[in-house]
Amino acid sequence: MESIRHIACLAFADVMSLDVTGPLQVFASANDERARQGLPPSYGIHLLGPEAGPVKTSAGFALMADRAWREVDPASLDTLLVPGGMDMQIQCRDQELLDWLRSTEPQVRRFGSICSGALILAAAGLLDGRQATTHWSDVEALSCHEGIEVTGDRLHTYDPAGQDGDPHIFTSAGVTAGIDLALALVEADLGRPMALAIARRLVLFLRRQGGQTQFSALLTPEPCRTPKLAALLAWIPANLGADLSLEALAAQAKMAPRSLSRAFAQELGVGPGKYVERVRLEAARTLLQDSQASIATVARLTGFGHPENLRRTFHKHLSVGPQEYAQRFGRPTHN
Repeated sequence: MESIRHIACLAFADVMSLDVTGPLQVFASANDERARQGLPPSYGIHLLGPEAGPVKTSAGFALMADRAWREVDPASLDTLLVPGGMDMQIQCRDQELLDWLRSTEPQVRRFGSICSGALILAAAGLLDGRQATTHWSDVEALSCHEGIEVTGDRLHTYDPAGQDGDPHIFTSAGVTAGIDLALALVEADLGRPMALAIARRLVLFLRRQGGQTQFSALLTPEPCRTPKLAALLAWIPANLGADLSLEALAAQAKMAPRSLSRAFAQELGVGPGKYVERVRLEAARTLLQDSQASIATVARLTGFGHPENLRRTFHKHLSVGPQEYAQRFGRPTHN
């Protein structure tokens, strides 16, 4: 029988509630999915506060901490997550907490932060010599710590293979990126089909890999009757910059072009070309909403190539150009 992986998240006064509940819900949903399959749970989920009991969040309501973090044996934990909050300076100056985090780090398999929680890890010296990201508004503050390679355009810095990130100590970008990080952790533990099942169950966008720019692609549709088509739909969002012509898609799916077109029409009600355009448009919209890149960069990353192609697609589907869309719906930038 598989052993339970114990996942813990810190909580403190004015913690960002979604930083805590979003990632933990992913692990809880993994247990739910396994129960539907007649399998035992994979995760034990714990909330650790300054003391056991209610912890007020920045939203005004309280979360209930199971135990005080100082009372927990770090060796009993598989993964520890540190969330962000409203006034991170208080946590960053809490020497008892920082000492506990430093002593905990070598005893847990995975140690990560959500959003501005990266500032706490930085204050504890745990990000020295490492790559890190955080919420876009805290990138400058994180950059004040020497010895940290800050990358503001990453979704998260977790990579189980250790090639484009770190399997042990890692960070994630703003708020909902913690959900993406949790999905990546579950995928490493239980496989991509489980991560996809959780994303569908929670009606989430399954995002691209952590090392790529922070934007969401379309949620993989409900399972298709054609397994090769289902695999292709999961592959497309992570390869938007590649050749996604009918011939290239057919080669990827190992299907004849005519058979692939027929499968798209029968199961999705749309042809391959229109489907790819829709996924690319959604990805471009999210990048522009997050104010993460220029129009030219968005066009390149999402496979439109030239900005004019992006502009025409926006006008076709949204009756507005990408520049105006970014001005209407993008996050305000800071001087």
